[in-house]
Amino acid sequence: MSTTVAGGSPPRSESRILVTIITGFLGSGKTTLLNHILTAPHARRIAVLINEFGDVDIDGSLVVSADRDMLELSNGCICCSMNDGLIAALERLLAREVSFDSIVIETTGIADPVPVAATFVRPEFATRMRVDAILAVADAEHFALERFEDPAARNQIRYADVVLLNKADLVDAARLGAVEAMIRELNPAARILPTERSRVAIPLVLGIGGTHAAEVEDGSAPAEPGHRHAFRSISFSSDVPLDPERFQAVLEGLPEGVFRAKGFLQLAGVEPLHIFHLVGRRFTLEEAADADRRTRLVFIGTDFDRDALLGQLRGCEEPRSVIPAVGSGRQARGS
Repeated sequence: MSTTVAGGSPPRSESRILVTIITGFLGSGKTTLLNHILTAPHARRIAVLINEFGDVDIDGSLVVSADRDMLELSNGCICCSMNDGLIAALERLLAREVSFDSIVIETTGIADPVPVAATFVRPEFATRMRVDAILAVADAEHFALERFEDPAARNQIRYADVVLLNKADLVDAARLGAVEAMIRELNPAARILPTERSRVAIPLVLGIGGTHAAEVEDGSAPAEPGHRHAFRSISFSSDVPLDPERFQAVLEGLPEGVFRAKGFLQLAGVEPLHIFHLVGRRFTLEEAADADRRTRLVFIGTDFDRDALLGQLRGCEEPRSVIPAVGSGRQARGS
């Protein structure tokens, strides 16, 4: 999407709410960072804007109240749904007339952070909020420059003030150094912080006064021409528990183009519902406290046959032992 910023910078005001934008490629650990920010000990009142509440794993003891659009926490933080768009979410948040020190926005894994940051130059927001910093989360295990050929993905790293080099515990020092060098190619000035499970000291990511955000605010960030990204996705839901062995076979045969999946998984013979995450060929399962026992999954990637994959997933409901291959056959593994 083309972004044009006009009218110059608004008058500076120390009373403006600081906005932090979290960006990063699919599966890098953005939501894990959000969970850390919301539950870490700090004296900040933070409003978090996110597309889906379901991904935010907040201890139930912290939740004071929840409705369709808002999740209020006992530490003064809230989560606000962006399902109807960023501008509508900001207007709804400001209408509450509750003071916040910070607003943290999690973008999707294929979003360009520049148009998001440019939102705060709009007259209705510029006098009340300003972008403090853009944070990017990068997956140390799966980072590859070819995934950043798309302008939106490239801007995630290019305009980051801080890059969390996440999952650093899953790679050796040589790989960590190689990924840092690739990030430097895109953004020589960013501060790079190796992390495990996106854990980082809060003063290193909030209220840091980043410089790239100022480029967007004063209009010096160049706008990319409009483009269509190559990402595609499928959603799958089922009222029938899936056979574990057949589901494992589907994961082992995933096409090369599928590199992210997430959702809720109900397996046959396994009592608890599980939260399912897959990045590359590594997957995790964690018990989920959710009254809705249905399997609800989304698979994201490029250049794969959506109908074939949906057929394979439907096959996990059927009492049959042979599932035709749909992909490369690379091994999926739990972590």
